[in-house]
Amino acid sequence: MLNNIIDRIRLPFRKDKELYSSLYHIIGMYPRDISYYKMALMHKSVMHRNKKGKPMNNERLEFLGDAILDAIVGDIVYRHFPGKREGFLTNTRSKLVQRDTLNKLAQEMGINQLILSSGHSSSHNSYMGGNAFEALVGALYLDRGYNACMHFMRKRILAQMINIDKVAYKEVNFKSKLIEWSQKNRVRMEFKLIEQQKDKSGSPKFNFMVVLEGIEGCSATGFSKKESQQMACKLTLERLKKKPQFIDQVFAAKGNRTKMEEEPVEIVPDTEVKEDFIIAQDGNEAEPEKHETIFKEEVFDEHESARDEAPAPAAEHVEAALEGDEFDLSDISAKEQSREEIIAAAEAEAFKKE
Repeated sequence: MLNNIIDRIRLPFRKDKELYSSLYHIIGMYPRDISYYKMALMHKSVMHRNKKGKPMNNERLEFLGDAILDAIVGDIVYRHFPGKREGFLTNTRSKLVQRDTLNKLAQEMGINQLILSSGHSSSHNSYMGGNAFEALVGALYLDRGYNACMHFMRKRILAQMINIDKVAYKEVNFKSKLIEWSQKNRVRMEFKLIEQQKDKSGSPKFNFMVVLEGIEGCSATGFSKKESQQMACKLTLERLKKKPQFIDQVFAAKGNRTKMEEEPVEIVPDTEVKEDFIIAQDGNEAEPEKHETIFKEEVFDEHESARDEAPAPAAEHVEAALEGDEFDLSDISAKEQSREEIIAAAEAEAFKKE
């Protein structure tokens, strides 16, 4: 009897009981104004309109949630890593709020199953889950305020689903990737120091350029030689991947040096990082299927669309990517560790010699 009374207090509309329950499971608290959350879960493909004829969807809440997330995650990262430079903090925040991370969170938390959409394929749908996650943060902000959003991110996301230290310190070694590609293709590679100076606070800054067979690649600036060279290598790999004329120039220069015409024997490695540092809620990653939302609407399967719409490679020698430098969860265990132990292990992994 008491439980029924509590249910009626918390769930004033019986038809919304399932939505209230689902949202409580996701955000850890019951909504006060359910209309915000309904709007957050309404994809623009549904084409609902209000009495004045204006379209009703989650795009405005997505905009608001994006701004709130930036502020909250910036606050958390700033306090979690005292003494770290601005570049480190910015990079960590970017990885935590990037689209791939939010898409994975939406999938793991069950947000995708709540989204109301037309079910039709569109390029935007590949980001539908991440957009809905941002919109829900916007709804939570309007419904319960900034502190509730902070509590949700700290206690629900970063305490249970994401290892913030692993995100921060685990980096893909783009320099190693480019060196390996150059060696396998017998391409001469060097780093050229373009400029060395100090910023306003007196900290040294370095600008390095990658040079392949005498052909200038990309340059980048960093607070250390390693940081500058890593970014220059990433940009050069992207240029090799996306600009066939650049890779042709490199191999033409190699041909002039060796007096032989050669084609690449090793494909250019990819620079995209699969963000799989999110802890699956059930421990298993099953193939997503089409489903019905609590609104009894079929929801579009963005993974299926991504496979159908994936573009063909631009050139035969840049059609695949090397694997092995991505995030993994193999070193996670149930053994409790101190924050110092976690950071020490993460730093050792990130900066170990290749």
